[in-house]
Amino acid sequence: MMRISDIRSKRILVIGDVMLDKYFEGDIKRISPEAPVPVFRKKGERSVLGGAANVAANLIAAKQKVAIMSIIGNDEVGKTLQQYFVEKGVDISLLLTVDRETTVKTRFLASNNQQVLRLDVEDTTPISKKECSKLLSLLMNCISDYDVIILSDYLKGLLTLEFTQGVLKMAAETGIPAIIDVKDPFIKKYYGAYLLKPNLKEIRNLTGLPARSDEEIVEAAEALRKNCDCKFVLCTCGARGMVLVGENHESFFIASEGREVFDVSGAGDTTISYLAACMANGYDMNDAVSIANFAAGIQVGKLGTSSVYLQEIRDYLSNKDDGTYHKILHNEEDILSFRENHLDKKIVFTNGCFDILHVGHKRYLQEAATLGDILVVGVNSDDSVRRLKGPNRPVNNEQDRVEMLCAMGFIDYVVVFGEDTPYELIKKIQPDVLVKGGDYKPDEVVGRDIVEARGGELKLIKFVDGKSTTNIINKINHQ
Repeated sequence: MMRISDIRSKRILVIGDVMLDKYFEGDIKRISPEAPVPVFRKKGERSVLGGAANVAANLIAAKQKVAIMSIIGNDEVGKTLQQYFVEKGVDISLLLTVDRETTVKTRFLASNNQQVLRLDVEDTTPISKKECSKLLSLLMNCISDYDVIILSDYLKGLLTLEFTQGVLKMAAETGIPAIIDVKDPFIKKYYGAYLLKPNLKEIRNLTGLPARSDEEIVEAAEALRKNCDCKFVLCTCGARGMVLVGENHESFFIASEGREVFDVSGAGDTTISYLAACMANGYDMNDAVSIANFAAGIQVGKLGTSSVYLQEIRDYLSNKDDGTYHKILHNEEDILSFRENHLDKKIVFTNGCFDILHVGHKRYLQEAATLGDILVVGVNSDDSVRRLKGPNRPVNNEQDRVEMLCAMGFIDYVVVFGEDTPYELIKKIQPDVLVKGGDYKPDEVVGRDIVEARGGELKLIKFVDGKSTTNIINKINHQ
């Protein structure tokens, strides 16, 4: 029986091609007078970890102890990546700096997050024998420190035949499972792995088999498993789900989690990260695949390569039947993706403790929802409520308060904040309409300056007389 709460911190080594993913957001409204090409007007940009680096980021989000082994350029991008690793708590002692360009993928996103162009800067030259020997020597000295090894192959020159086979032989000798996210059709490179994770295109390239029907996918997975002498093959099949084939010739099918798909990039990284985390914790392989499938389903609901946090899976599993999960913005990445996915919408924001929900809350929030296209409600965390209301509050914990708000159909998103005011949250969400109760004066409303600076507006809504959490508590205490 799988339980997310059983996942503990283990040591996992990621070996693979690291890169930086850049996103330029903007719009296209005219054609250049210089040539018949669209003019992209940049409005914003962001950078995230990509490739094997994204695998490491997902493992950190899964509360694992992570080290990364790779080559990295002695350039500004390489330094940026190293800084990102350090900030996330990734061990970079096995990074090898070499004289080459660090891989950068730059995507240009226009209205509605439509990708209009991708620019790749990369050097795919295979690592030299000297570099290969140095990396293997480093690994030999520390391999016993790890519970699972992930090889993330993006065909950028690190995972050569010699190096990959050196890693796999060393892992087999020490009894450490080595699992591979495959890309190369050169099947000999992956011989002796514990588990291989191809997608449908990759398994067809590796086996030459059609892999169309469920039976054919199982046939191809079994052929790949035998040819590579590995214990398991996990084939990811997009919207169809995943298929696990083991050495006992048994197959395990799991359907994908149905939800709105914003971006499939990074789903494979998330899958193998959570698979490794579960394996390191001793999970049954079927349960490990199930959790990895949940994680991948959550990831495709985000924009770009984003980490999936352990708490997100916990929340999803506890709320998947009532749709609560999909309304919660769990972290800064969720907030960023939400804003980018709704650039063309009028965003309304309000906040409060919402400790004991009553008719006053309902009417207030319902009216707020009419002021725009999407209503986002900020909720004070338990610690924040205690600081504001005293040690006996809140009556209901933040998880319960969030779930009750999510049950209101006119509320689109709920996000918890830990500060005493929502000022920093408002800066991130950038709402078009800021709503507060009528007992406030305009100059007293936190975040008014942020909203009005970008052309938004403040709306004050009158509260229902006599309806408040405090009044309810007082009434109960005096009965």
